[in-house]
Amino acid sequence: MLLAVLFSNSEGNILIERFHGVPSEERLHWRSFLVKLGADNLKGAKNEELFVASHKSVYIVYTILGDVCIYVVGKDEYDELALAEVIFAITSAVKDVCSKPPTERIFLDKYGRICLCLDEIVWKGMLENTDKDRVKRLIRLKPPTDV
Repeated sequence: MLLAVLFSNSEGNILIERFHGVPSEERLHWRSFLVKLGADNLKGAKNEELFVASHKSVYIVYTILGDVCIYVVGKDEYDELALAEVIFAITSAVKDVCSKPPTERIFLDKYGRICLCLDEIVWKGMLENTDKDRVKRLIRLKPPTDV
């Protein structure tokens, strides 16, 4: 299951968060842990350079895209490789919506469309769509066509 998808700015403020199967009393711990992990490791990182961490049965893949840090947390079948696929789908959707690696301002201006993309990519803790064109069609609220 995908436990969490978080977006933060470079100062560690959470921009978007989606938790699945994580009790509310543990969410603050996850937020602070992920932001600290990013602060320790993402300084000087290149855009879309993937970083991996694990603890017990939980895997974390994170990256930076423009001024935005992206964290994906999973367990069980969502190991490092599966999370890399999830984060690739998310980063390509964000780049597509923002037309480039986003500044925090552009990211917040496109907040609604990014949330729609995120909901099409990850649904109830499971990876739904990775195809960028399909996600674009789905967020336009047009029915998908079989090609």
